[in-house]
Amino acid sequence: QVQLVESGGGLVQPGGSLRLSCAASGIIFRIYTMGWYRQAPGKQRELVAAITSGDSTNYVDSVKGRFTISRDNAKNTVYLQMNRLKPEDTAVYYCNAEAILGRYQFWGQGTQVTVSS
Repeated sequence: QVQLVESGGGLVQPGGSLRLSCAASGIIFRIYTMGWYRQAPGKQRELVAAITSGDSTNYVDSVKGRFTISRDNAKNTVYLQMNRLKPEDTAVYYCNAEAILGRYQFWGQGTQVTVSS
C-alpha cells in the first residue's frame, strides 16, 4: 500500500520559515519524481516545486529564491524548505510522487500552511 505522509505545516508570520516533509512508503522512492503542489481556497492546485530521480529541480516563479526542494532517498523523504513566507503562500500543500510519465502517481493527504500576522 502506497502512503505519502506530509508533516510540518502550521501557522507562521510573514517573513518566517517552515519545513515540510513527506515520508513515502510502498514505492521505489528513488525512481520517482517528487513534487509539492498547493491549493488555496477558490484556486486551482498548482505545482510549487519538483525534484527528479536525478535531482533536477524546478520551481514555480513565485517561489524561486525562497523555497528549496530536496530529497533523501535513504529515508524515502522529500522536503520543502520555505523561507520568507508571504500571505499568498497560504494553502494546503500536497506531496506528489510520479513515475513513468505519470503512469504511476500518488498523492498525500495535504498539510495546511497559513501565513498571517
